[in-house]
Amino acid sequence: MKIFKFGGASVKDAEAVKNVAEILRRFPDEKTLIVISAMGKITNALERLTDAFFYKKENAADVFAEIKKYHFDIIEKLFDDKSHEVYSDMHNTFVELEWAIEESPTHSYDHEYDQIVSMGEIISTKIVSAYLNKAGIKNQWLDVRDIVKTDNTYREGKVLWESTEELVRSYFNSTKASITITQGFLGATSENFTTTLGREGSDYTAAILAYCTDAENVTIWKDVPGVLNADPKWFDQTKLIDQLSFQDAIELSYYGATVIHPKTIKPLQNKNITLHVKSFIKPDEKGTVINNLQSQLPIPCFIFKINQVLVSISPKDFSFIVEENLSEIFNTFFEQGVKINTMLNSAISFSICVDNNERKIPELIKELQKKYRVLYNDNVEMVTIRYYDQATIDRVTIGKNVLLDVRSRYTVQMVMKNK
Repeated sequence: MKIFKFGGASVKDAEAVKNVAEILRRFPDEKTLIVISAMGKITNALERLTDAFFYKKENAADVFAEIKKYHFDIIEKLFDDKSHEVYSDMHNTFVELEWAIEESPTHSYDHEYDQIVSMGEIISTKIVSAYLNKAGIKNQWLDVRDIVKTDNTYREGKVLWESTEELVRSYFNSTKASITITQGFLGATSENFTTTLGREGSDYTAAILAYCTDAENVTIWKDVPGVLNADPKWFDQTKLIDQLSFQDAIELSYYGATVIHPKTIKPLQNKNITLHVKSFIKPDEKGTVINNLQSQLPIPCFIFKINQVLVSISPKDFSFIVEENLSEIFNTFFEQGVKINTMLNSAISFSICVDNNERKIPELIKELQKKYRVLYNDNVEMVTIRYYDQATIDRVTIGKNVLLDVRSRYTVQMVMKNK
């Protein structure tokens, strides 16, 4: 079993979908499971639709119409025959989505989010599966929610590994299809409510399915040549990393490297399944291989996160920050669903850098202020350098005030603001 994951950029339009077919033709007679994300930026559009439905920030019907038009524009370029069953299938699917936003919300925001945003993957995989069959690449469409089971933590579903592995093995032991097309990012509860696995979670889906099938390898197809030592949006001169250890990969993804989802590495490392990151633009190039190689990278890696908030927490009575305080503070972050990107404590204060979520951060600060003095800086950025030296630090701090500096042997994290 080989597992391929195609992200949104690789299926963003009709030409991109045709390119997926050309890549698959390079692997004839291979038993392949293909995991596909929502097309282009449709997840963002579906998040807008969720906000319009839940908060009435804009007209939900208008956003729905945009999403529907985007997909049917692609369908019309892929299928000349208007009687093709994909047209009726997509009309029925969009009716389901339309029904979902007609009534007033009956559940929490996160629950409603998962039911609506998940439709991006359902729609994209149905279109790609239909086109591949039309192009002579026979495949079976699979609803991943039938085999990946999670708890009911909406937007961050925790995989129920035992039941998931049993269902995955049962499906692949019974199917006769050489190629299976399924969705990334999605799971389902025992009550069959849809859950999502966290933003950009399709990589994680590929890893889950690889673990459960003892796959030979996983390939993530990206719009970059492989894993680079920095995001091209921030650096003009980036370098391709030919080979990467599981340890470095999990460190880089944890710190925010967007090329791999943070949860992806563990299931693969546990079964020593090699991960390839390759370019769907130049599919014959080698890309990056991630495996159990144990060696230090020869070049520094840079990870930038913008739109950050630096929160400083201290006791109101000027007492020390001790274990009891830290336990209470961490529990507050957990209850508010806010992930910590870096932290540092001194005698009387505890500083934490987090993503600026306009919905969660005000509630977090309000909750912390009940017992603590809380100061914060917004509109800051955080840079992480793996395998740093002074020259790399000097390079990224030009014109910046460093507000927080956290270092270990191999990694430095700095929270900064423009001077």
